[in-house]
Formats: sequence, structure tokens, C-alpha cells
Amino acid sequence: MANSLKEARAELALANRIAANEGVLDTFGHVSMRHPDNPQRYFLSRSSAPDMVTAQGLIEYDLDSRPVGGADAAQYSERVIHGEIYKARPDVMAVCHHHSPAFMPLIATGTDYVPVFHLGSVGGIRPPYWDQHEEFGDTNMLVVKPEEGASLARALGRAAMVLMRRHGVTVVGRSTRDCVYRAVQTCRNADFQARAMTFGKVHALSEGETRLADRISDTTTAVIRSWDYWALQVEKAAGRTRPARKAKPARTAAKSRGRRKTARR
Repeated sequence: MANSLKEARAELALANRIAANEGVLDTFGHVSMRHPDNPQRYFLSRSSAPDMVTAQGLIEYDLDSRPVGGADAAQYSERVIHGEIYKARPDVMAVCHHHSPAFMPLIATGTDYVPVFHLGSVGGIRPPYWDQHEEFGDTNMLVVKPEEGASLARALGRAAMVLMRRHGVTVVGRSTRDCVYRAVQTCRNADFQARAMTFGKVHALSEGETRLADRISDTTTAVIRSWDYWALQVEKAAGRTRPARKAKPARTAAKSRGRRKTARR
């Protein structure tokens, strides 16, 4: 785990890239981290596609989502999601907001999320829904006002995630790695659940099974093992996108003979 501010910032940048590589985030969505030394602050990237986030591009915010010392770079408009949740939940150390395609069939139909395999237990049984329209009427669906972020945080309550009608999902964690772990595994569960629904009735884990299976994520081994694997996939993806080295032109037989004759002379 990260044990210095520099390492923590690097870990947050990697968290965004992992979430993008694993299909949780696309062009939009973001992962934030509570400041490890100051619980009244948090870090979030400047406005950027998640797989382009760097440690140098992180902005420090207070819990009112105002940049500390100002910020010249463009900022995410939905940063109040993060600030208001950190205000309401002192136990939360990281937040991920996403619109993963895995969840959208559930979101679009108002279908409850239920764990259909053991790792899906990290989302809980039937986590809460938040409907922005109920409190704020017609909006552009973005959560940009502090009162909207506070309303979302209230709906989240003590849960691990909250589903946002016609919008997406917000997941919280006890650490940056825990948050990413929950985000990835709940997306996989949502995909399995939506596909299973096309076959018939879904048989979810019981409350007891969900509670016991969720303890798997309490072990750092499960989270670290997953994190290390996902980080490796990010490295591999980066390797595939690097420009290939230009191959040297092959020598012709005539040129090779000419060089040998010159050498003998």
C-alpha cells in the first residue's frame, strides 16, 4: 500500500487508468482519494480522460470542492460528488463515479443490483437508488451543485455504492485500491446479472452469503492480488500502444558481397 504522499498520488493516477482499462470508466468518470495526511482535503485529477490521468495532473481540493491555492487547469464539473461524500462519510477514503455499460441496463430499467456471484457481494444486496429529478426537477443530469452532491451522499448512506437513475453509479472504498476493487467487481456482477436476466429468474446470493463473501474483500490479499494483476494489464496495454521500432533495411546479397570484397582489399 502507498506509504507516502508521492506514492499515494501515483497510486490514484494508476487507479484511474486501471478503472479505464477494466471497462469501468471511459472518456468520462473519475476516481478520487482523500488526502492521506489531511482528512479535510482530497485529490482529484484535472478534467481528463481517465486513462490519461497523471500524478502531476492531480488537484487538491477542500471538502467544499474548491481547489486549494487555485487551479489553472480545467476541472471536473461533478467534483461535488466526491467532496460531499467525504463530508458525510469520514470512513470513506476513495470515491469512484462511473457510467459503465455493464450497469446501464439496470440503471435504465430501475432494476435492483443483486450479487449473483461471490465477488459481486462487495456491492451489497439492493444498494440504494438516487433519483436527481425527485428533488431537483429537470436538470442536465450532471451533479454540479453542492446541494445535489449532498443529496446523493444522503442516499448513499452507509452503503458501498449508490445507483443513480438515468445516470450511472458512485462507489466508495476504505482505500483507493479497495474502491477500485469494488468498482470493477460490481461492474462484472452487473454484467452477469443483466445477461442472466435474459435467460430467466436470477438467483442471487442470500444476505448471509453476501455478508460472508464480502469478507473476502476485507483481506488485503484479495485486493492486492487483483490490483497487481490489473496494474500489469495497464502496463501491457501501454506497451501495445507504443510505436514500434523501425526495422533496419535488410542487406541485399550484392551489397554484402561488395562489403566482403572491400574488406579483403
